[in-house]
Amino acid sequence: MAACRDRVRLQGAGEKGASNGEIGPQDAGNGSLFPAPGSPSRAGRVRGCLRANLLVLLTVAGVLAGVAVGLGVRQVPGGLSRGGILAFSFPGELLLRLLKMIILPLVVCSLVSGAASLDPAALGRLGGWAMLFFLLTTLLASGIGVSLAFIIRPGEGAAPPSLGGEGDGAVPEAKEVADSFLDLIRNIFPSNLVSAAFRSYATHYKVVVIRKNVTDELGVFSETVKEEKVPLGDEVEGMNILGLVVFAIVFGIALRKLGPEGENLIKFFNSFNEATMVLVSWIMWYAPLGIMFLVAGKIVEMEDVVVLFTSLGKYICCCVLGHFIHGFILLPVIYFIFTRKNPYRFLWGIFTALATAFGTSSSSATLPLMMKCVEENNGVSKHISRFILPIGATVNMDGAALFQCVAAVFIAQLNSVPLNFIQVITILVTATASSVGAAGIPAGGVLTLAIILEAVGLPTNDISLILAVDWLVDRTCTVLNVEGDAFGAGLLQVYTERTMGKAEAEELMEIKTEALGPSKVPGEEEGSPLIKRDGPVLLAAVGSCEKESVM
Repeated sequence: MAACRDRVRLQGAGEKGASNGEIGPQDAGNGSLFPAPGSPSRAGRVRGCLRANLLVLLTVAGVLAGVAVGLGVRQVPGGLSRGGILAFSFPGELLLRLLKMIILPLVVCSLVSGAASLDPAALGRLGGWAMLFFLLTTLLASGIGVSLAFIIRPGEGAAPPSLGGEGDGAVPEAKEVADSFLDLIRNIFPSNLVSAAFRSYATHYKVVVIRKNVTDELGVFSETVKEEKVPLGDEVEGMNILGLVVFAIVFGIALRKLGPEGENLIKFFNSFNEATMVLVSWIMWYAPLGIMFLVAGKIVEMEDVVVLFTSLGKYICCCVLGHFIHGFILLPVIYFIFTRKNPYRFLWGIFTALATAFGTSSSSATLPLMMKCVEENNGVSKHISRFILPIGATVNMDGAALFQCVAAVFIAQLNSVPLNFIQVITILVTATASSVGAAGIPAGGVLTLAIILEAVGLPTNDISLILAVDWLVDRTCTVLNVEGDAFGAGLLQVYTERTMGKAEAEELMEIKTEALGPSKVPGEEEGSPLIKRDGPVLLAAVGSCEKESVM
């Protein structure tokens, strides 16, 4: 009887294990060809994998289809007119408009809710580590750019391409280094928050002629004419996202200090933020179609690819190779060293955002999709992603810094100007610092390139050569910029898990806005500061709650 009971017990244990997806004793012993009733078939697993990665696969297909369609349309006899190209690229333009529409509410609401729900000490630690990571990676990118430029020497043998439409962009006005950094500080503190949503401050110059009559000791009269360049400030088109980021963070901290009085406003921003992310999830399904037409339209718009690559091919290869080394070797190695996780699986999770960055050439426009990808695919908490990614989209410009260093050395070689050690260090430091103020818009890095050229005394007229190929280089720049933001969020997530403990890190997945329930300790402070309201009522249950939490 005992032996019979043992057999029944073993049989029941095997069935229980098999029902949980484990191998029971019978399956392990006889190697049966029939799977357990609850285990999915191979076709089911394939369907589940395709369903889970459907958006990524559609995005890849959109990029490839865009290249194919663009090359096919180029073969049309006579080509498309300017109006025809605009009409052909309209679906891609619609994607850009949708993404730009969502930037302002997403940045402001996510930063306000994130800053209001984090403890000030934790906020300072996260912000400090994020800025350190962004600064170091930008400096490394600048070093890679200068090194590759001296190794490949793209300026030797380069010639201005004779293209009708690619280099027509206006060369940005040369600006003093001091004025550029003063503009950066002015934009941190906007005078009008409403105008900061679509305009930013920039310094331009006006030449004033000063005439002065001078009479010397002998009574000889003479007139001196002197030209003076006077700096004048003005508002220019373009969102002042840096000022909005700083205001949103400070406003969120102020709401936290209010305590119960700020509860309703914090809930408003949290709800607004969640509703915005729902809109982002809808836009994501339109992204593959929009990316296809963006890529196809840019390929159709190109004048002569052969002439472009033969004249500036070494410069393009130098920039793209530097972006590849930094984005697919250096950043993944840094991520693996600190997390011991597979960095390329992390990259696969944000592939949709990277493809959008390649298609739109805008870090700011990619921000909504990047938030959605790192939260849903890579397990980054909302507090971290919605606090760090908007900051990264503003101050972290690895791709722009690398491209600016390559461009500065390229222009020096083109003009046969030797660069000494001090000038090289100046390029590194200026590129790292000026990339902070680079706008997260297409060709935003070219606007700050003039600062670097002025700092080392190089001519700014040759920026027209950079503009001729910026439509291509700027896309890889944007991919590298947003990739660095995502890796920074992933590293901070691991840092939070290790310092706060796994349980507390999981609590960050939900933004706490409700008052303290009966199972919480009144002295414990987490999420929103508004949880202190019900503290005195719960004194009787403190002992039992503390014992349960210890267990």
